[in-house]
Amino acid sequence: MPVTGGPYLVAAFFCDRVLREQDGVVSVIRIVDRWTVNGPAESMPLTVLQTNLVILFKSGLYRGTGQITITPISPSNARMEPIVLPIVFGGDDDAGTGAILPIGFPVQGDGPYWFEISLAGQGLPAYLVTCIPMRVVYLRIAPTPLRPPRPAEQG
Repeated sequence: MPVTGGPYLVAAFFCDRVLREQDGVVSVIRIVDRWTVNGPAESMPLTVLQTNLVILFKSGLYRGTGQITITPISPSNARMEPIVLPIVFGGDDDAGTGAILPIGFPVQGDGPYWFEISLAGQGLPAYLVTCIPMRVVYLRIAPTPLRPPRPAEQG
C-alpha cells in the first residue's frame, strides 16, 4: 500500500517499565490503564501514580519538527496543565519516532482520567490524534478493630 500522508500514530499507552536495548529496540513491560489505590479514609487522599507514557508514530510522508501536546482531563472534566514535547519526523516513510515519558501523576479522586494526545508541526495544523484512559479505583480499607487482651490462663 503506498503511503499517502502522515504522520501515523502507532501506539499510545501507559506501562510500568520501558527497556531500551543496545540495538535501539524498545520493550515495554506491563501495559496498564487501571490503578487501584487503597486507604482508610472516606475519600481518597492525594496520591501520585508512577508510570510511563509511551507515544509512538511513523513518519509516513511527513518530514520536519513537530510537537506533541498531552492534556490530562480529570473525572470532573477539568482540563489540567498540558505537557508539550518536541518531536522530529525524518528518515524513511516507515521511520519511527515518539516520546517515552516517565511521569508521576497526582490524582485526588477516583474515576477515569483521560489524556488527549494532539500533534502539530510545520505545515501541519494541531489536531487531536487520540485519547487514552487512566482509570483510578479507590478501595477504602476498614480499620481493624482492636481486640481486648485475652485473660491470662491460670494453671
